[in-house]
Order: sequence, then structure tokens, then C-alpha cells
Amino acid sequence: MVKMTIKEADRYAVIKAVKDKQINLKQASKELCLSYIQMKRIWRNYSREGPKGLISKKRGKASNNQLSYKIKHQAIFLIRTKYIDYGPTLVKEKLEEKHNIKMGKETLRQLMIKEGIWKPKKVKNKKIYARRTRRSRYGELIQIDGSYHSWFEDRGEKCCLLVAVDDATSAITGLRFCNHETTYDYLEFLKEYIKNHGKPMAFYSDKHGVFRVNNKKKLESISCTQFQRVLKNLDIEIICAHSPQAKGRVERANGTLQDRFIKELREMNISSMEEANEFTKTFIKKYNSKFAKEPAKKEDAHRSLCPSQNLEEICLVQEERVLTKDLSFQYKGNIYQIDSEYVNRLYGKKVQIYELNGEIKMVMQNGKKLKCKKYREKISEPINIIDTKELEVYWPSYGRKPKKHHPWR
Repeated sequence: MVKMTIKEADRYAVIKAVKDKQINLKQASKELCLSYIQMKRIWRNYSREGPKGLISKKRGKASNNQLSYKIKHQAIFLIRTKYIDYGPTLVKEKLEEKHNIKMGKETLRQLMIKEGIWKPKKVKNKKIYARRTRRSRYGELIQIDGSYHSWFEDRGEKCCLLVAVDDATSAITGLRFCNHETTYDYLEFLKEYIKNHGKPMAFYSDKHGVFRVNNKKKLESISCTQFQRVLKNLDIEIICAHSPQAKGRVERANGTLQDRFIKELREMNISSMEEANEFTKTFIKKYNSKFAKEPAKKEDAHRSLCPSQNLEEICLVQEERVLTKDLSFQYKGNIYQIDSEYVNRLYGKKVQIYELNGEIKMVMQNGKKLKCKKYREKISEPINIIDTKELEVYWPSYGRKPKKHHPWR
């Protein structure tokens, strides 16, 4: 015996009232929100077949819009041979883009679950955070973060991807592969960003040691980090988030990149950071065309550099040293000698050292450049302090590939 749905049971109750002459068909049609003609059809079916006449004739029959067996079989074959570790959304795009097979995302997901290719994820109890309104203009707030991952899978070493996402549009504004999240890498990333877009109003980051001084003892002697100093000179604000959820746009972008970008690199057979950095421009355009949104205001908040601002010089790492009697100073395990006739004038004076990637670019004292040369190399090996985020790179790697349903993928 076929059971009625709630909707059909409600109709039966109204039809019964019509049969008992408590209401007429016009009143019944208003109660069921149907036209009078449709109500007459329902009454006719009930008079002919009884309660069975109210049950839908489509029940138990295949849908007229269902996919053919041939298309389903072809899609499953392509997924098993080419896209075995792809998610349903990405599979849908690839089938449409490369094989001209159009299927719904949910249809594909159910089909992949039925075939044992995809396992549905368990829904976790998530903490609820207050939603923050997007900034109104493009370039008003840029969220930045570094994502350590096996970007080249077994084809290359584990590395870090620096990501910049615009808060107003969710568009990726910068990508750069590097070994670790270091001050030098972020400064190169900043230079590349400003050359491409201009100066943003503010950066939104986590509490990494590059972005702020976390050591309370150092805080007494050092007021800001090198990156903070550079941003201050460029008139760019830096905001450090208290939780990953606060900078959720860049965190979500990292998750999407760890799924999609890896597959794109695999398809292009890219296995080095140099090749990947070249490919990022093409990928950013593709990503933004799909995921970027329109800002509330069409104005661009990026600013151009002032004529007095030399980007290359501002982005140099700046340190301070005191000159000895023979006008020398130590820096990173090496001794450097100042070449000057005014020995008595410079003795005991503080000099500013500007360097990039360990190479001294210039030495200045009171705004004047001084001639400098390396006197003796490696008097002592400097202690290499590794940040907690970099430790992952130094862990022994066994080339283990995570499973396709691993929660971190």
C-alpha cells in the first residue's frame, strides 16, 4: 500500500470536508492555494478512484530529466582515470571545461559517493563568530598569510606560498613561492605587490614574528620589526589578527589553493618554485574571474609611491652598529672595515647598515654613505633561530602522500 505524503494527506482532509458538504470547491481551492480548475480535477480523481486518486502518479517512476547511463558511465570513467583525488566541485568544472560534459555538482557528488570515489565529510560543531563587514574599496585592506604545503607533491620539496587577498573583493592580489616565511621573502613580496598594484591602505596578518615583536624582553629594546619599519616608511598600516577566523578570507583562499592550485601545477608539470612563480600570474587571473566579487565602491584605494620614496632602498633590512677604534664593526659573523680618513671623528659613532639577503648594500652615518669592505670572514658561526612556522620544513620528509579523503587536503 502506497503511503500519502503530508501534502496529499492535507488535500485528503479538505476533500473529505467537501464530500461532507462542509465547504464547496471554491473554498477548498482557496484553502489549498490552488486554482478552481485544478481543484475540480482533484475532486474528479477522488470521485473516480477514492483516496488513491490523490496520490501522485509519478511516484516510483524515473525522472524525465535524469542523465543517461552513457553520460554517467563516461563521467565515472574520466574521474577514475584522471580526477580520482579531485573534489566534486572541481570535477564538475574540469568535465565541463575539458570534456564538454555538463552535470550538476550535487549530482556528481551523489554519483561519486555511490561509486565509492568520494566520502561525505562529517559536519563538525563550529564556533560562531560575529561576521565582519567587508571593506568598501579595493586595496583598502589586504589580508596576507603564508601556507606551508607539499605544493609540488612528490615532484619537489615542501615549501611556502605567500598569499595576499583583498578584503573587499576576495580577489587574490599576490602569490609568491619561497622556502620559509622570512623577513626577506615578505619584503620581496611587498616590492612585487607595490609594483603591480600600488600601496594599499593596510595589511591584515597573523602574529608571526615578521609582523610584530612577540618577545617581551626584546620589546623593551626593539620597538618594531623590519617589516613594520618598512610599512611605516611607506605609510601602510599593519593589523595583527587575534585568531585565524578574523582573517578568514585569506585562510579560505589557502584551503582553495591547496585543493585547486596543486592540481593546476600537476597538470602543467611544474615542479620548481621558479616555474611556479611564473605560472602564478595566469592562475590569479583564472581564480579571480571565478571567485572575485564586486566591491561596494568602485574607487581603487591603492596609492602610488611618492617621488621621494625609493622602494628598493626602503625595503632594505636596516641594522645599527657602533664603530670601534679602528673603524670596524661586526655583522652576522663577519668583520667589516670602514675606509675613511676621519678616524677620530667616527670612532664610537653609530652607523646604519642596509642589507638584503645577508649582503650589505650600503653603510650610512648621519645620512652620509661610507665606504666599507669585508675585513675578515666568519669569526664565529651565528646562531640560526628558527621560527615555529619554519620547523615543519626542517622535519624529515618521507615522501608520504596524504590520502584523497584526508581532512587536511
